[in-house]
Amino acid sequence: MLQLIKSCDRGYADHGWLKSFHSFSFADYHDPARMGFGALRVINEDRIAPGTGFGTHGHRDMEIISYVLAGELAHKDSMGNGEKGGANAGVIRPGDVQRMSAGSGVLHSEFNHAKDQTTHFLQIWIQPDGAARGIAPSYEQKHFDAASKRGQLRLVAANDGAQGAVSIHADAKLYAGLFDGAEQAELDLDDGRIAYVHLVRGALTVNGQDLAAGDALQVRETSRLALTAGRDAEVLIFDLAA
Repeated sequence: MLQLIKSCDRGYADHGWLKSFHSFSFADYHDPARMGFGALRVINEDRIAPGTGFGTHGHRDMEIISYVLAGELAHKDSMGNGEKGGANAGVIRPGDVQRMSAGSGVLHSEFNHAKDQTTHFLQIWIQPDGAARGIAPSYEQKHFDAASKRGQLRLVAANDGAQGAVSIHADAKLYAGLFDGAEQAELDLDDGRIAYVHLVRGALTVNGQDLAAGDALQVRETSRLALTAGRDAEVLIFDLAA
């Protein structure tokens, strides 16, 4: 069963420095029918104006993934990431996947320090498994080049860090793929799993359903996803516990 969510049906907020589309209820956008899908709680498509960003703020008990599409995002947190001499530089660029497990609590900030370029990125929240609540916060960042996603689905986040993916504390997998022309791919879903397909850009057909940039599919009771007819498409697929 496929349920199409059109890009135009997302929530939208324009704060001047930040323009954001919300796939699920977030901040001032509230829709009781759009509170999440499985453990997936937030997909915000954010555009941050040059020289602006999110000041220091806190999170807890959430797996937070940042996926940059254009520009750069400078991250700094209370674990020391982004600080001079810290474990990670904290700058996220296209192709990077950043995972921050908020756990028992973490403070962080995110800025676009460019003078003339907008930062375009996806902010994704996944609820952690119950046993992972209250864990020590942690951070991970990896780069996945375009070749690894070209015409195929690359695992970029998983609960066991399989295939070099970043590790998340949730029963979920996140795949990223780039498709154009004759490039095709399939993804098998185990019994009792659901999936969320989010088309980042371009156009793509999934199980016969045509998607445009910003569109999504909620997938239930389906054993296989078939991706075809891509036109400069970039897609994210979440494999989730029902």
